[in-house]
Amino acid sequence: MSTVSLHHEEPRLLVGEAPSRPTTDEPRVIGARHPGRWVATVVVAVLLAMVLNSLVTNPKWEWSVVWQYLTWPSVLEGLWGTLRLTAVAAFIGFGLGTVLALMRLSRSPLLRGVSWLYTWVFRSVPLILQLLLWYNLAYLYPQITLGIPFGPSFTGFDTLDVIDKFGAAILGLGLSQAAYSAEIVRAGILGVDQGQHEAAAALGLPRSVQQRRIILPQAMRTIVPTAVNEIIGLVKGTSVVYVLAYSELFYIVGVIYGRNQRVVPLLVVAGIWYLVITTVLTVIQFYVERHYAKGALRQLPPTPLQRARWGLGVAWSRITGAPLPSDLPPGYGSRSLAARGVLTRTRRTEIGGVA
Repeated sequence: MSTVSLHHEEPRLLVGEAPSRPTTDEPRVIGARHPGRWVATVVVAVLLAMVLNSLVTNPKWEWSVVWQYLTWPSVLEGLWGTLRLTAVAAFIGFGLGTVLALMRLSRSPLLRGVSWLYTWVFRSVPLILQLLLWYNLAYLYPQITLGIPFGPSFTGFDTLDVIDKFGAAILGLGLSQAAYSAEIVRAGILGVDQGQHEAAAALGLPRSVQQRRIILPQAMRTIVPTAVNEIIGLVKGTSVVYVLAYSELFYIVGVIYGRNQRVVPLLVVAGIWYLVITTVLTVIQFYVERHYAKGALRQLPPTPLQRARWGLGVAWSRITGAPLPSDLPPGYGSRSLAARGVLTRTRRTEIGGVA
């Protein structure tokens, strides 16, 4: 008696090779059609082409004037003023805001009441009004003295010598930002699971250490996106300081186009610099979020450089049949290839055994 072994060899396809026409025994797989997606893509592409064409062909944009003033010394000086205002106001705002958030979560009724009152007042008063009040503080208090509360004073300063244009701008922007930052930090702390608070307390750590080492690092995943959004708003909010005639970007641009009457090109210059600052902050936000996601995600989101390298590796593999990059995450290449109907693995399957 003889034995017969039946083997069925699955068709092998090279990477990038088009699959053969299915036989009558195999079901035919037809990909889903997305006509709405294609129509939307065409419409958006046409609108984008129209916008780009208008930017290039309309001479009234005066791009030569834009490039001339983009690195103009006074414009760069105004840019530095905007960056300095943003950095100091953000430091004061989020530092004080964190203290206010912890006061709001305190068991002390006085601390909770003061924090709530501060947030209520500074969120209710418009920023431009706060700036003007701080700039005119010398009218209410000509001198600022240091000493024992309700007792003798040791030294004093003229208010105008301490709170100039920059000081008034910092006080207005920083103290106003603190009211919003307090709510952002408080929301992040409340967003941490209650079990984490209980586990931190069970360790016997002081409450300050619990907040600093356990609760706040977890709350940062919620705080960072909104906080960066607030800082971006603060960058643009510095333009309100023009009422104090402080030399920030928007004020300098306004002075220049008031002299040469090139209003639109100078506004474009300011818009480009604001766009650059926002882009840098967005990149920083990505990496900060990625850092604080280490304890929550099994696999960190890829950086733009990793995405570019993996995309080129998958494309090269698809064209030449070379193996996929060794550091490619599981499923990254297979999903990309499978979406195009290309097999990435073959195996030998036995249909029959020993007869």
